[in-house]
Amino acid sequence: MAVNVLGLVAIGVFYVIILIIGIVAGRKSTKSNDAEELFVANRSFGLFVASFTTAATMVGGGYINGTAEAMGRDGMVWAIGPIGYNIGMAIAGIVIAPKVRSMEFSTIFDPFQQKYGNRMGGLLFFPELLGDLFWEAAILGALGTTLSIVLGLDMTMSVIVSACVAVVYTFFGGLYAVAYTDVIQLFFMGIGLVLAIPFAAKNPAVDLSRVENTWTGQLDPQFIGLYIDTICMLIMGGMPWQALYQRVLACKSPTLARNACLLAAVISLLLAIPPAAVGVIGSATDWNATDFKGNVPLDYKQWTHIFPMVLQYLCPMSVSIIGIGAVSAAVMSSADSCVLATGSVFANNIYKNIFRPKATQREIVWVLRGTIIVVGSAGAAIALTVGSVYGLFILCADLMYVIQFPQLVCVLWLKCANTYGSLTGFIVGLFLRVAGGEPFLSIDSLIKYPMHHEEYGQLFPFKTLAMLCSLFSIIGVSYVTERLFTHGTLSKKFDIFRCYTEKEEEQKTGDAEMEKKEPLMTNTDPDFFENGRFELRTRNQGKSINSF
Repeated sequence: MAVNVLGLVAIGVFYVIILIIGIVAGRKSTKSNDAEELFVANRSFGLFVASFTTAATMVGGGYINGTAEAMGRDGMVWAIGPIGYNIGMAIAGIVIAPKVRSMEFSTIFDPFQQKYGNRMGGLLFFPELLGDLFWEAAILGALGTTLSIVLGLDMTMSVIVSACVAVVYTFFGGLYAVAYTDVIQLFFMGIGLVLAIPFAAKNPAVDLSRVENTWTGQLDPQFIGLYIDTICMLIMGGMPWQALYQRVLACKSPTLARNACLLAAVISLLLAIPPAAVGVIGSATDWNATDFKGNVPLDYKQWTHIFPMVLQYLCPMSVSIIGIGAVSAAVMSSADSCVLATGSVFANNIYKNIFRPKATQREIVWVLRGTIIVVGSAGAAIALTVGSVYGLFILCADLMYVIQFPQLVCVLWLKCANTYGSLTGFIVGLFLRVAGGEPFLSIDSLIKYPMHHEEYGQLFPFKTLAMLCSLFSIIGVSYVTERLFTHGTLSKKFDIFRCYTEKEEEQKTGDAEMEKKEPLMTNTDPDFFENGRFELRTRNQGKSINSF
């Protein structure tokens, strides 16, 4: 297939514009070399920027191409990715976002390390890492197939160049660059996606009557367990992401963080309608009446490419190029979020908290930038080796649901949660999930749950079972170990994670320091009353230690 020079030039111009905007927007954080600014943009986001960058993060290439793929091949009943993810984001906005923003963390892994210790918090980073890599691979793969089909470009080169552009401006600008390019990219997405629909629908090869009885799809009773499992995974597996909370933590206030999540969920759900319509149009097309040279009816792999196929064969070239711009914008807006989220956690919670507690701000910034390059390269490599975009789009929420979601719930709301419970929940959830197998990654089932099918695999909602087992393991083990150690049933010398030993040592140290202090002033001292408040002060430090 010949390369479309006009389209190539147009996409090149788009990439240059985004690159310039990203670098210019990130100049403030680049000059300051302050890691906190790169992580959370000095907590300066208002409602407009916060909601748009959050929505743009959700709407990636996997979101667009994957929705079109599922809608066209399986019908609306199975195009549940956007619905599940956005419900999860809305719930997270109401319940979790105000809580974590009010605590002013740098990343969502800060509470894990504060409660469970740095090493356990570091272990919980790996589900996030795998989720981000699969997510990035899904969106880069979507763009690669789109550019190769519509413009005739080599897919490998398309993926590499796109990844490089996203990595470069994220490298220099951090969250400032990511957020402000996201706003521009979201407008590109909206225009490009909506514009393609009327042109494709009016193509002579399209007859919507072909799908008037099938576009909704159907749910076979034997797949109900699998369906419930997938819905729950999308809703709850979409809630623990660092990319989401990076924007939440950058908001000016907890209330604004909540409102931004809710508005972003509405925006991204609306942006799922155009690709869903493209999927229906693709299903209603007589592909023999177009210039398409592949197999008809379309096989499974061809449905993965249905969005770029509609752009290429059913739309005028000018509209196709604008549509490619929409996909490119979606890819950039999510790819930069993936690499920045992973880089932020690694630099702050792994490198600084575990390996280099005395690391300078400049050092942390360069670790962040190095991680951005590594993660961007790894995601591109996965994108070039894996098939279904929608498969990756779903799979990226898998471990986040089974492992990360119960961990997040417990660390924020379970007072007795400790390292023993967290580690047990991690092991139990991981084992039950891996033992269930994963056909997409060619992992065979070690445990055949009820309703197991030789052809379709696990039809029982085993991922939900694994998540619940992980949750109850955290609760049960945390409660039991707390009772054993705090009531003296088990000697604290067996507290290998020092969950209670350190607390006891800190209490003793604090008591010893208090005993060394001189007697407190009495109410006859003229400094006792200050600014209308009663304060007890130490003579040697002159600092308030208690207020009434």
